[in-house]
Amino acid sequence: MKKTIVTSLLVLGALSAKAQSYVGFLTDNYSGVNSLIANPANITDSRFKTDINIVGASTFFSNDYYGLKLGDVITSDFDFDTDGKKYPKDSNNFFGNADVLGPAFMFNLTPTSSLAIFTRGRVGYNVNKINGNTFESLSNGFDENDDLMIDEEDVYLTANAWAEIGVTYAQVLMNKDQHFLKGGISLKYLQGMGNAYASGKNITIDYDADGTPLPGGQTTGSIASVGEVNYGHSDNIDDNFEDFEVEIVDGATGFGVDIGAVYEWRPDYASYASTDGSNSFQHLNKYKLKFALSISDIGSINYKNGTQNTYDITATVNEDDFDNEDNLEDILNNLYTQTSVDAIEKFALPTALHFNVDYSLNNRFYLNLNTDFSLRSNSKVNTNRVPTMVSFTPRFESKWFSFYMPVSLTQGSGAQWGAGFRAGPLYIGSGSVMTLLLSDNSKAADVYAGLKIPVYQGKPKDRDGDGIVNRKDDCPDEFGPIENNGCPWPDTDGDKVADKDDKCPEEAGEVLNDGCPLVDSDGDDVLDEDDKCPNQPGAAENQGCPWPDTDGDGVLDKNDQCPNEIGTVANNGCPEAAEVTEEVQKQLNDYAKTILFNSGKASIKAESTSVLVDIMSILKEYPDAKFTVEGHTDSVGSKATNQKLSESRAVSVKDFLIEKGIDSSRLTAVGHGEDKPIASNMYKDGRAQNRRVEINLVK
Repeated sequence: MKKTIVTSLLVLGALSAKAQSYVGFLTDNYSGVNSLIANPANITDSRFKTDINIVGASTFFSNDYYGLKLGDVITSDFDFDTDGKKYPKDSNNFFGNADVLGPAFMFNLTPTSSLAIFTRGRVGYNVNKINGNTFESLSNGFDENDDLMIDEEDVYLTANAWAEIGVTYAQVLMNKDQHFLKGGISLKYLQGMGNAYASGKNITIDYDADGTPLPGGQTTGSIASVGEVNYGHSDNIDDNFEDFEVEIVDGATGFGVDIGAVYEWRPDYASYASTDGSNSFQHLNKYKLKFALSISDIGSINYKNGTQNTYDITATVNEDDFDNEDNLEDILNNLYTQTSVDAIEKFALPTALHFNVDYSLNNRFYLNLNTDFSLRSNSKVNTNRVPTMVSFTPRFESKWFSFYMPVSLTQGSGAQWGAGFRAGPLYIGSGSVMTLLLSDNSKAADVYAGLKIPVYQGKPKDRDGDGIVNRKDDCPDEFGPIENNGCPWPDTDGDKVADKDDKCPEEAGEVLNDGCPLVDSDGDDVLDEDDKCPNQPGAAENQGCPWPDTDGDGVLDKNDQCPNEIGTVANNGCPEAAEVTEEVQKQLNDYAKTILFNSGKASIKAESTSVLVDIMSILKEYPDAKFTVEGHTDSVGSKATNQKLSESRAVSVKDFLIEKGIDSSRLTAVGHGEDKPIASNMYKDGRAQNRRVEINLVK
């Protein structure tokens, strides 16, 4: 009985779930067609002209129940039952997969779109929520005379093998300055190759070693059980799960979808701009930071000919009856109640969400953070799921060689450290190899390897450096713009203004005048572009305009000292001063002779003020004329006295006139004493005439 129970649980326990593939390798920008596994958008704007995968295989296993050291397994007589470390708990989980990427290839449809066709074979298995304590006690064996209680509650077990034929299309969605976005989708035709699943609900098994009396006074064990057992399988597997071959199963088909997007931040986008739009820098990684998001394995496979059986195992049977049955199918059919026979449940693909961040330290070294998160419940029948995994991968990357060392945290199995490399057509690695070699408690293991034919993007040739690759350049040896197919614009008149911009292409001109000669319409040697009066000859000093003559006196304002008053050329544009005539001179002296002084003094008598005012009025009529005020005396007295008196009286008149507003620069004073008589000093009348003041024009 115990052997049968253990065998049954081990068979179910061997059906473990889909997990990650090619850990580390898929972070490489040179993973090529393999990269569509992680995100279908990866295949466009890649480093490849085409990439052909010949074959690649990856296998993965992880659990939270069993741990070991790989070195012990290799170097000693290792017993899995006794030498490994076990961590039983009420709900243990097992995950595993095998993933074979068969012939696959990708190629570019245009510089911004790509297509891939791939084939893939996969096996996924998982056990969810199995009671590890029960598994532990059964696998270690127990005494026939010992009682045993199995409390399994709910448990889910699934295994599936299937093949995929798929096509992937990816397209650049945005390429604007530093922002770059691409998206992709994979459509997959699925062919089932075998499927089995089982589940138990509220299962308890109570084995009582002495529970049933037999004739002759002997006793045998009794098995009291409660719960429901449900299992289903494709028609290439029998009810005992003993005869199973991976093969194409008739009527087992389905469809799957992967979708994804990649955003790249390209702060140095100007360095990668192609003037001809040819995306000439596809041989280079252009991002500083990259974000990728994808959902994989949306879909299911319908095994139309498969069956599902459900049994109520609520019963008590004795141990002998249990042991007399040949296999699990007979036990269930003969000792328990079958409640239904139905069509098999659809197998649900291990749908998962993937988020990836890649940071470029430089064009060789990168840091990558990747998260895989299952979107499938662990409490659903016939469903594969991935364990949640977070990986940090530093890597060295170049066209022909890459090396990476992923460090991962995997649900249930803890931290893993791996290594891998790509060398031209070969890729090989493991996400857990370092942990397996160094740790004595590894709970996960994986390995992958493959062979491909990569055809890398080459550096575009642009001999003249005009940003247009030679194959698209009509003048590959002459620098020219894209608008003229890479050829320089012609300059027919040789004035350094290209014909396309030259408004006078047949006549040499100036760059600043759109290729046309500069014009001087009024012939004043000031070009029209600088001439404020282009239709009137003028002076360069006056910006090509004629000088004005405001008062119209023939003297230009710039030379006219009286620009608002008509004058003469000889007088610099100012009016000529009025001429002092003999009549005016006589009138002045007639007035001057009547100026009276106090006797023997230079002070002017008050009654002479009106005469001086008249003199002043005459002087003001000739503002530019200069006059001499001359004093004279008679011969009475000493000559010296007379000289001094004449000078004083001339100064008195001069000072009076200046005080009343005559410019001092116009007047001088001089005394002649008795030297210039105009009558005889012998007579009274003659002496009176000689006592006088004259005001004479300075000529």
